Amino acid sequence: MSKGDDNVLRGADLVCVLGPTASGKTRYAVSLARRCDGEILSGDSRQVYRGMDIGTGKDLADYGGIPYHLIDIAEAGEKYNIYRYQHDFEAAYRDIVSRGKTPILCGGSGLYLEAATCGYYLPDVPANPALRAELEALPTETLIARYEALRTPHNTTDYDTRQRLIRALEIALYEESHPVTHTSFLPKKTRYIGLLVSREVRNARIDARLEARLREGMVDEVRGLLERGIPPEDLIYYGLEYKYLTLYLTGAMGYDEMVEKLRIAIHQFAKRQMTWFRGMERRGIKIEWMEV
Repeated sequence: MSKGDDNVLRGADLVCVLGPTASGKTRYAVSLARRCDGEILSGDSRQVYRGMDIGTGKDLADYGGIPYHLIDIAEAGEKYNIYRYQHDFEAAYRDIVSRGKTPILCGGSGLYLEAATCGYYLPDVPANPALRAELEALPTETLIARYEALRTPHNTTDYDTRQRLIRALEIALYEESHPVTHTSFLPKKTRYIGLLVSREVRNARIDARLEARLREGMVDEVRGLLERGIPPEDLIYYGLEYKYLTLYLTGAMGYDEMVEKLRIAIHQFAKRQMTWFRGMERRGIKIEWMEV
């Protein structure tokens, strides 16, 4: 690796730049990559999709020639999952290291970051739409009771949303009667760098960025996805921008209502990201926080 890498890696195998949305992760990771002959691996659960550019904040111009990986590797409308991500990350990571470059993981999807760095033993379980529909009709308390009857949760993040709870229960039920292939990648010795901004600054940046993305054509981007034949429910599944813009374009809410609800939802999402990162610290992961 190139001169100066010791200051970046500090004996680690991987640098992970994390933080909530609008904290400046990409630009920081790019500046780091320039210093150490690095390449960037995306740790974002939605940037994997082609054609979902403005809404996911790919901001590819910010890379300025720095090579990046795990962006635009799946078709919009697919249900890309954490199991696939772990495989794709490992392949890209090994490629970067084999060429003597410094791997820098950058993102805000906490589960993806942990799956990449902590060697989670993940099952390959196909989606079961009929089962999901059945589970959706049940109250959350019933779902939790059924899940905990099958296995002991690692922590409450196993069911911090109904979507994750239903998926966890779907996996547990499948594993009762089917042999399952698991990933088995070793954890990385990772240097975690977290970017901090105050809540007020973060929310102001979120609002300004939302306005900018709407001006840049985010509505047209989602309209184009719908015109390509991607079902509205698939775009709603992706959440945040794709959920609210789809609801607007299908007539479920007006423009001003959409903007306001989306703005609030992104603020809440950033707060949940910070909650996840604090949970990582409670699980023994050391994050070097930097105020920006």
